[in-house]
Amino acid sequence: MKSNYQVLIIGAGTAGIMTAAQLLKKDPKLSVGIIDPKDTHYYQPAWTLVGAGTYDYDSTGKPIKELIPKGADWIQDYAQSINAEQNTVSTKSNGDYTYEYLVVAPGLVMAPELIEGLPEALDKGVVCSNYTDPKHTWEVIKNFKSGNAIFTQPTTPIKCGGAPQKIAYLAADYFKKNNIDARVVFATPGSVLFGVREIRDTLTKVVERYGMHFKPFYAPQKIDTKNKIITFNYVGDDENQCVTNESKEIGEKISGITNIEVPFDMLHLAPPQAAPKFIKESNLVNEEGWLDVNINSLQHNTYPNIFGLGDVAALPTAKTGAAIRKQVPVVVENLFFMINNKPATNKSYKGYSSCPLVTGYGKMALAEFDYEGNFTPDPKLKQMLVFNSAKEHWRLWMLKKYGLPYLYWNKMMRGENV
Repeated sequence: MKSNYQVLIIGAGTAGIMTAAQLLKKDPKLSVGIIDPKDTHYYQPAWTLVGAGTYDYDSTGKPIKELIPKGADWIQDYAQSINAEQNTVSTKSNGDYTYEYLVVAPGLVMAPELIEGLPEALDKGVVCSNYTDPKHTWEVIKNFKSGNAIFTQPTTPIKCGGAPQKIAYLAADYFKKNNIDARVVFATPGSVLFGVREIRDTLTKVVERYGMHFKPFYAPQKIDTKNKIITFNYVGDDENQCVTNESKEIGEKISGITNIEVPFDMLHLAPPQAAPKFIKESNLVNEEGWLDVNINSLQHNTYPNIFGLGDVAALPTAKTGAAIRKQVPVVVENLFFMINNKPATNKSYKGYSSCPLVTGYGKMALAEFDYEGNFTPDPKLKQMLVFNSAKEHWRLWMLKKYGLPYLYWNKMMRGENV
């Protein structure tokens, strides 16, 4: 295998495979290499449904070798460092690769060590996460008998920001249908259920329907597995308001000035997340440790022959596969501009992302939005007889469970614009 490529891609996830496939569709003679050590690629959006016992985990994965587009070389190795001055990527086992253009799309990594006690607790006993082991989540939900079922998320950016509350709604629906005495708590460091007003209005009604306890400004800080207590740091301004009348019902206790201890009988959380170590330690990142790219062209702000997209990119929008679907064509066009000695002038990515918000078994609302937080529903939904995707609809559930996985494997990952 050669060691120099016109376009070298780090990451054989959604962003890397889609970019390679679209590049080679436009020019099959292009020299493209993809660096990724993994054997299997997972369709992670379905893990929400796996965690609720309504999707088969094994059908969410496919061998990466089947997904690499024809004409691309798969370098099954770990990228260890990037030297942007020398146009070189160093790998763990195969040495250095040089490139004319680099696409950085390694995704992100779980960083449970950022919450005290989480590495020891995660995916054991009654502590679970759809982000790491959705099969264990389903076991925990099935075996839950009564008490506090707490769902939370960290202060870091995470992939699919809506996922921690989707599983809360599914669990609440499951408990309700099975007459289980559950006090379901959704705690978030954020101030609202969702940033898009139309979606927020729907989710507020969902929370009320299930009798859930919504706790804004709650940042998870420490997990005591032995005593089954999670400590939150209250990050709102109104410090004396942090414990409300609901506190007695769920057993909250104030600990210190802004800390709140809450007992749990099951705990689901999204672990903190970060860019991979070799990215964070490079000179390609912003102050927060994410790849520093132009938010509209996805071109690196310092090195013009580098592009970044997907979860690793420092973009002020949700990290989702739907966002990548709109990012890839922009990157591909800009790469062809540069290959043809023109500037990367496509700045058309406006922050589109989408979050299919499952609100119960057979129910879903679809949040589509841009950098400004505008609700931007796809006009094609009307063909499905969905005229207001901010409202719950069974057709949207069918889209989530059957339509989107089909489009993902058969269209997106083969380089088709959908």
